[in-house]
Amino acid sequence: MKLQIDKAERFRSLHVPHDPIILYNVWDAGSAKAVVRAGARAVATSSWSVAASQGYEDGEELPLDGALAVVDRIVQSVDCPVSVDFEGGYAADPDGVNQNVRHLLKLGVIGLNFEDQVVNGRGLYSIGVQVERLRAVRAAADALGIPAFINARTDVFLKSAPEVDHASLVDDALARAEAYAEVGADGFFVPGLTDKALIRAICEKTSIPVNVMAADPQHDGNFASLGVSRISFGPNPYIRSVAVLEREALA
Repeated sequence: MKLQIDKAERFRSLHVPHDPIILYNVWDAGSAKAVVRAGARAVATSSWSVAASQGYEDGEELPLDGALAVVDRIVQSVDCPVSVDFEGGYAADPDGVNQNVRHLLKLGVIGLNFEDQVVNGRGLYSIGVQVERLRAVRAAADALGIPAFINARTDVFLKSAPEVDHASLVDDALARAEAYAEVGADGFFVPGLTDKALIRAICEKTSIPVNVMAADPQHDGNFASLGVSRISFGPNPYIRSVAVLEREALA
């Protein structure tokens, strides 16, 4: 338990505005060990990549037991902090979320992404509903005595229609950030947002560390200068790796 707590505290300390932690998302124990050998200070999964590596689509199609088995192998294979993309917690109701997060944290995980889209449904949870779900996540961590880093993801930008101006969504995003932080969220994840001015505005107006998703580790958009505290890559590492595999298999 002490080791898990130490890892959680170390992971939290890595979230520094203008000096972000870079998380090259993994999908199994092998990919986790590879990024650690490359010098990663922490490991984070991508739900899309984990599901795809097991032959499933994203969106909690990979059964919970299967997802936890993958996470267990990752945690057992590396010594650094491990954060998991836990989608919507594999439950809609707070009690179900609480139970599932407990199972996750008992594997030695020190953080998780938790999103506000209705998985396999339509739209996003209202702020009020998502607050109760987040409260359940924090309660699960507190009950186990683990200072888990809860990265509250909003899909306000990612799920918006192509014609929608992202600037018109910033107020909604900021309202969610404030509400999520009040019930224990430690970070605010805004996938789908790439406009630098808007990212800077959110970083300046949000009280908790901001996480953005980049497409390419060689061209991260200079997000660090905008004030972000965390940069991740979602499914892109897996997609590129599989593309190389397919290309070489045709040789």
